[in-house]
Amino acid sequence: MKIRLANRIAESGLDLFDDTYDYCENMTDEDAILVRSADLHNYDFSDKLLAIARAGAGVNNIPIEKCSQKGIVVFNTPGANANAVKELALCSLFLASRDIKGGMNFEEQLDDTPDFAKVVEKGKSAFIGPEINGKKLGVIGLGAIGVLVANAAVKLGMEVYGYDPYISVNSAWALSKWVKHVTNINEIISECDYITLHLPANDQTRNTISREVLSSVKDGVRIINLARGELVDEDALIEALDNKKVARYVTDFGSYRLAHHPSAICFPHLGASTPESEENCALMAVKQLKDYLENGNITNSVNLPSIAEPRTTSHRICIIHRNVPNMLAQLTSIIGVNHINIENMVNKAKGDLAYTMIDTNSQVDEKALNEVDNIIRVRIIGE
Repeated sequence: MKIRLANRIAESGLDLFDDTYDYCENMTDEDAILVRSADLHNYDFSDKLLAIARAGAGVNNIPIEKCSQKGIVVFNTPGANANAVKELALCSLFLASRDIKGGMNFEEQLDDTPDFAKVVEKGKSAFIGPEINGKKLGVIGLGAIGVLVANAAVKLGMEVYGYDPYISVNSAWALSKWVKHVTNINEIISECDYITLHLPANDQTRNTISREVLSSVKDGVRIINLARGELVDEDALIEALDNKKVARYVTDFGSYRLAHHPSAICFPHLGASTPESEENCALMAVKQLKDYLENGNITNSVNLPSIAEPRTTSHRICIIHRNVPNMLAQLTSIIGVNHINIENMVNKAKGDLAYTMIDTNSQVDEKALNEVDNIIRVRIIGE
């Protein structure tokens, strides 16, 4: 198997590949791609490409629809970098409250004079900021990161509100009982002293913090966005910063205007930039990629359903097809005509796509399966 490294991937992950794999940054005619932040939207995918594994959670740099049409499975690694982003979110809470950045800049710009200490002491009042203890924090998005941030903020003495209409069962179980789970986002918008965003960027979430929302926030609110820049209407935000409606904005997705605004603090996308996070993401991405390439199993795909079954037969047929009626009947009919016994079969759908795995102990005619209408890709893993 040939793996293209679109970015540098932690060695701990690459070490999982054995001698049956070749990988490098300049790989061509690859079977799979490992990527972090490289933009693949204009990349020319070969017909041989089976999968893309993103060592991270967001997949905005991958053309998901194009991959789905070609039968390319796209993986991500939700939760692998959650602790790293949580820690930066806590750091952001403190930076949003106390004007630490302003105070540091003040000292750095002072001349070296005998009165340095006196000038510092006299000037410190310009950088006073509130404590977070007892304040209201609104967490919008209760996925792996949002839950960790909410739980940690509770321990710091904050009154925490959480909003997520699509919260998973696992997140609900992990959420502290002291977090107030609200069903109306307006409760967070109008009541909270701090708002932190932990959402994916898509058509539904773009400009979650809009001009209308900013007109309804509490005066002097402090907003943290370590998720994606598109979640906030930048023009409206800058106006709100200028008129002090928003006291501080901290983001991991800055722009030139925000980076030079006195009330904004911008990081150069540092959320997952820890050795631990990079290793966790690499390990999860490679494990998922290998399991798909070797066994056809899918875990944490953004465009295909999750199916993971132990393989006990000599052949496994992996079929990506459109989610339409009568597909299973057509597939099993072809196998039955060839007098092949099906040992195990699993089928699941995700939106417009479906994935079927069929285990047999006999060779199957791949060409016949490919001739069925609405088939996108057939792959047979055998001895």
